[in-house]
Amino acid sequence: MSNIAHIKKNIQFIKFQKIVIVSILIGFLSAFLGITLKKLTEYYEEIFFSQASIHPIFIFVFPVFGFSVIYFLRQYVFNKKENKGINEIFESTGSKTKNLPKSKIASHFINGLLTVVFGGSTGIEVSTVVATATIGSVAQRKQNIFKEYKTELICAGVAAGITALFNSPFAGIFFVFEVISRKVTRTFLISTIIAVTVSFGLVYLIDEKPLFTVDITTWNLRAIPFFILLGILAGINSVYLTRCVLFFKNNLTQIKSHYYKIIIGSVILSFSLFFFPQLYGEGYHAIKMIFINPNEVKISFNLLYTLLGVILLKPIVTSATLFSGGDGGVFAPSIFIGAFLGLFVAQILNTYFKANIIPVNFMVLGMAAVLSASIHAPFTAIFLICGLTNDYTLFFPILVVCLISKYTAKMIYPHSVYSYSASLSK
Repeated sequence: MSNIAHIKKNIQFIKFQKIVIVSILIGFLSAFLGITLKKLTEYYEEIFFSQASIHPIFIFVFPVFGFSVIYFLRQYVFNKKENKGINEIFESTGSKTKNLPKSKIASHFINGLLTVVFGGSTGIEVSTVVATATIGSVAQRKQNIFKEYKTELICAGVAAGITALFNSPFAGIFFVFEVISRKVTRTFLISTIIAVTVSFGLVYLIDEKPLFTVDITTWNLRAIPFFILLGILAGINSVYLTRCVLFFKNNLTQIKSHYYKIIIGSVILSFSLFFFPQLYGEGYHAIKMIFINPNEVKISFNLLYTLLGVILLKPIVTSATLFSGGDGGVFAPSIFIGAFLGLFVAQILNTYFKANIIPVNFMVLGMAAVLSASIHAPFTAIFLICGLTNDYTLFFPILVVCLISKYTAKMIYPHSVYSYSASLSK
């Protein structure tokens, strides 16, 4: 009996060693992919957006060209397989036989890049998530010993990718727990923690700077009622975003021709970009401009018109982008909407109600609140936004608005885009 126990112990140790090694590889490859995609997207988006700003005709050329290239790549390079976003992960983790094919790494990487660079109003986050999930899925298929750990290794890849994008290991861990796995096993903890540690190590090694440079100094207890108001408004806006995406997805299914989809989506996107260039790509460039001196922004008719315009139009152009075959999800749109919603609420409260609140705080709180409500993952949103700004001063207010926005959204509409997709995959 002692020999049998010894043999079992050795087998378990060998299995543990292999999980550690494969988790290190998954973490490195996923982080490298995420950082590379982020750098390429930032570089080329800036170039193309500058050209569109100088020559407005490109606003009408870029979207239709980008969607067309993505369509032909799908038809002739990626075996006519559509990218269905995070639903592909749910289908894989929910089935013993369905796996993410290797081609998903290249297709999501390339299509995510092309979508944002040519003005598609989404972001590279979901493209990164599915591509890094595929890295985990491919690793899981390499040896029989890993077959029972498919979900765990997929989660390790996703968590490492999120860590690389947002400089936050906790955001990566909480995202895979709140959205994908929803359960914690010993292997889940081991593989995910190792992967995000390796990923964060690579981010630290290359000295990756936070996406937003923000000067946050303090917050006041008397602002808590206004935080609650912002949380409620963020929940409402997230439902608007979710319903827009689902409306395009479910109610325009009668349009079968991909050419018509490209034309319809491009027209919606181009005309929106013409009047509101802030909507170009993921929109982070517009947020960065305001973050330069947010507390000095003065209210005016043009400002209110712009804020309302981008808040109301972003869900529509995001939905049109996805409907036309663009790659992406609701991560970046939620952050974008939240930043402008926070600034809008702050300006209204300060101007008409003499609230004397800090606009930059409300922009950061808005980003976290809308993201939390859109993906029903408050702790992911908390650590992700703190990682984006590299500042934890607002941790408690962010916790408050994230919880309020999530439960406000769930009271109005029970599904997020992700939970709706998960329900379809079952």
